[in-house]
Formats: sequence, structure tokens, C-alpha cells
Amino acid sequence: QVQLVESGGGLVQAGGSLRLSCAASMRTFSSYAAGWFRQAPGKEREFVAAIGWTFGNTYYADTVKGRFTISRDNAKNTVDLQMNSLKPEDTAVYYCATMTSWRSTYPYGGYDYWGQGTQVTVSS
Repeated sequence: QVQLVESGGGLVQAGGSLRLSCAASMRTFSSYAAGWFRQAPGKEREFVAAIGWTFGNTYYADTVKGRFTISRDNAKNTVDLQMNSLKPEDTAVYYCATMTSWRSTYPYGGYDYWGQGTQVTVSS
């Protein structure tokens, strides 16, 4: 059973930064695609960013492009999400997910394992 654990959420003022981290129980996390999603109250879960397999290609939602950066820290076996210039509309529970083999829904869906989420609140 693969476990993903997110950390780094919290309360920040608009314009501030947070760095989320997703730690995986599997040793081969660096070999799998990973994504970040978020869900705001009363809204559906939405795609935020993803990083691919071998070449680590990255993908971003238009709403976060230029502000968020997804990356791997292979030494720590984590996938991180650096969030800058945060806006109140970024407030949500952020989830990490991983995909063990490619699907046509990548990067927007079809992930195999999910974390429990971490709350990000941006005050105006």
C-alpha cells in the first residue's frame, strides 16, 4: 500500500509564499508521475500541477502558471510545490497524487494514490 503524506500548508497573507511537500512511502517515487490538486469549499477538486516520469516534464493549470513550481527532491523522496504570489483564491485543501503507469488522462486525472491533503489559507 502506497502512502502519500503532504506537509507545508498553513495560513499566509496575499502575496506571500508557501512550499508544500509530498513524501511517499515507496522507494521508487522518483520514477512515477506526480501531481498536485486542490479543492476549495463548495467546489470540485481541480488540477494544479504535475511532473512526469523520466524527463520530469512539468504541467500547470493556467491559474497558477508563473506563480507555482513543481519539482522533485530525489534525496528526500518528495515532490514539492513552491507557491509564490499567493492569492485568496488559492485557498483550498491541496492534495498530492501519484500515477504509476501512463494513462491517457495524464496529467489531469487517473492517478493511483492520493494523500490526505493539507490546508492552505490565503488571507486578503
